[in-house]
Amino acid sequence: MKKIVYILVAACFLFSCEDFLDTTNKTGKDTGNFPRTKEDASQLLTGVYAILSRAEPLQSSFLTSELMSDDRFGGGGPSDRSCKAIDQFKKSSDDMFNQGWRATYMGVFRANFLISTLDEINWENGEDRKKIEGEVHFLRAHFYFDLSRMFGEVPLVLEPEPVNIPKAPAAETYALIASDLKRAIECLPDIPYQNMNLSADLGHVTKWAAEALMARVFLFYTGYYKQETLPLREGGEITKAQVIEWVVDCIENSGHGLVEDFRNIWAYSYVQDYPYTANNNLSWVGDGSKETVFAIKYSAIASDWDSPHQKSNQYCLYSGLRGQPLSNRRTFPFGIGWGMGTVNPKIWDEWDDNDIRKKGSMFNAEDKEEIQSYTRGGDNLMDETLYWQKKYITTNIWKDDTKTSVQNMSYDFYPMTDTDYMRDNIQDLILIRFSDVLLMAAELGAPQAQSYLDAVRSRVGLNSVPVTLENIKKERRFELAFEGIRYYDLLRWHDWDVLTNNQTDIAVYDKRVPGKKTVTFRPETGGFLSIPQTQIDLSNGVLVQNPGWKGAEHNLD
Repeated sequence: MKKIVYILVAACFLFSCEDFLDTTNKTGKDTGNFPRTKEDASQLLTGVYAILSRAEPLQSSFLTSELMSDDRFGGGGPSDRSCKAIDQFKKSSDDMFNQGWRATYMGVFRANFLISTLDEINWENGEDRKKIEGEVHFLRAHFYFDLSRMFGEVPLVLEPEPVNIPKAPAAETYALIASDLKRAIECLPDIPYQNMNLSADLGHVTKWAAEALMARVFLFYTGYYKQETLPLREGGEITKAQVIEWVVDCIENSGHGLVEDFRNIWAYSYVQDYPYTANNNLSWVGDGSKETVFAIKYSAIASDWDSPHQKSNQYCLYSGLRGQPLSNRRTFPFGIGWGMGTVNPKIWDEWDDNDIRKKGSMFNAEDKEEIQSYTRGGDNLMDETLYWQKKYITTNIWKDDTKTSVQNMSYDFYPMTDTDYMRDNIQDLILIRFSDVLLMAAELGAPQAQSYLDAVRSRVGLNSVPVTLENIKKERRFELAFEGIRYYDLLRWHDWDVLTNNQTDIAVYDKRVPGKKTVTFRPETGGFLSIPQTQIDLSNGVLVQNPGWKGAEHNLD
């Protein structure tokens, strides 16, 4: 049985995994001859990386956490049920997260297979093995961390074999995550950013990313579960002192740093015809800048409708302006999309006007200094507040000097044909920025905590404030707004009441009709999502539903 499973997994890397029961050997490769070389291992590793963008956006950790945060609403049109259910802590169907669950476990399965075959490969030198071993352990940790933050306790699968097992206690899953990250830190080379071969290692994880993710995992686990240390699978534990040592190593030795102007991180700063960019002398630093510690890479060049989210950055499309003129001239440089994740005006009202991140991160659609004009209630937009974030949104340039029609900025980077606005977005999805590393180090109590907080604030022209937890909380909200972090921060701090207090009686328009919106967080869920019913049924009841999700009373009306 084991050999058959391995053959299936090898085929899964080389071809589509959707028809998992197709056992035809189309390559002549099986466990008798694959993997055997470094090139084979690299091919398998590429297959693991491919899963980073496999989940449909509304079933991903990034977008679900954004919609569940207090800073964004569901939005979309009347028939876009999933985004509304996520926003309201309800479910649109019993199976609403099945694709995301399957995709993430596919990543776990692929990682398990590569890890299980490392000893069978003829390595030319030990450094090649250590690098691939470090990367794949990081990726498995990343997949399990996403699963754990989204669903709480989940089955802990460690071998590339079909199993039917119940949920593991959170401590066991986090012990694996910590052990995988520790292994990644030990295996990955300590090459500073400025010395990296960016063409060869584009999009690959590094030791610095592993150290940063370890800090994020430690803060979430110890905060949410109220523990002092992070357990290790082989026994022992990770202490706060160890995490501080790693995160300080990342700060001092990685070569990563803060981009001089915060606004140059985001794609709109590429568009010199955008008045905000021109008036502030902005210039996009591009993807993979020194501030990016870990990101998912995209390319529009091979995007197709069989799996567009795997090639182009669909998060930008999902957050694009809904129902505006197709030419996009009037909302230049921001393009059209599905209109999900409209921004809660509370964050605008609570954001210091002197902080350049405010207008560098979001805009009011009726501000003539931002865009020419905006159509309210376009395509029956729901949860309309007139506020939109602009870190991840479709971004356009003029097609020619006449400035009469637009195209996505990706056309300046790829010689594309036969694409459209729904598949053109190429911007990296940055999952860990250096500023986040500084703020995590400050929160952990690193020796230079005050200077780390000051560095983040001084970049945007703000004075020093004491390095207290409350000040760090405020800084994280504004520095990392709309980056898939806010909701998980509130969960680990147990600031769950904020999720309701900041979303009570908010003025919105639904299909142009004014009204009030209130979102009530349900603490009985622990902040976690419902497990797909298909997975429970397939397990014959071995897998049980999460608290707070049984019964029809939690269905979206």
